[in-house]
Amino acid sequence: MKLATPTPVTAVILAGGLARRFRGEDKGLIRLGERPLAAWVAERLRGFVAEVLVSANRNLADYAALGHTVVADHLPGNLGPLAGLLAAAQTAQQDWLLTVPCDTPFLPLDLAARLHAQAVSYGMNLVRAADETGSHYAVMLMHRSLLRDLDDFVRAGGRQVRAWQATQVIDTVAFREDPYAFLNVNTPDDLRTAERLKQRYRRRGFA
Repeated sequence: MKLATPTPVTAVILAGGLARRFRGEDKGLIRLGERPLAAWVAERLRGFVAEVLVSANRNLADYAALGHTVVADHLPGNLGPLAGLLAAAQTAQQDWLLTVPCDTPFLPLDLAARLHAQAVSYGMNLVRAADETGSHYAVMLMHRSLLRDLDDFVRAGGRQVRAWQATQVIDTVAFREDPYAFLNVNTPDDLRTAERLKQRYRRRGFA
């Protein structure tokens, strides 16, 4: 796939989780082949979005080595991905914010373009991705006009992305072309599956 004009979106790689099923390892830095998972995610985004940020709360220098700005949570207590998004939004240069988990190494290259096109075409401020397995709540595109509402939700104790989306008007974009596009590396078995697949997702010109 040829590089297109970048979609006017800031992508936020969510890497602040505790990865309990990997015994607390920093999941974004777990290696798939010779590169950390977060590097694979960044590679799937690079050139297709205007900006990439990494939301992380530990090993900040390791994430910075990926070549993108790293933003730590501003609210204390490891409050989850929504808090990471709020912090990243203060740095983001774009009005549209795309969140993607750090453990989804095979994201569609047209992810941002399709979500953004859907939002603009239908006048939506919030859209998320889905495939045949269901909705992928953490893969969402939102307009920064929703940030105040999101901040209120988090400060009131809200933590789940799905629960916040349930309070909003939201649209869904179905990606049915690739059954592994949203593979989450949540367990060692998932990592072994990703190892078997990784060669088909390498992009030319990227190490």
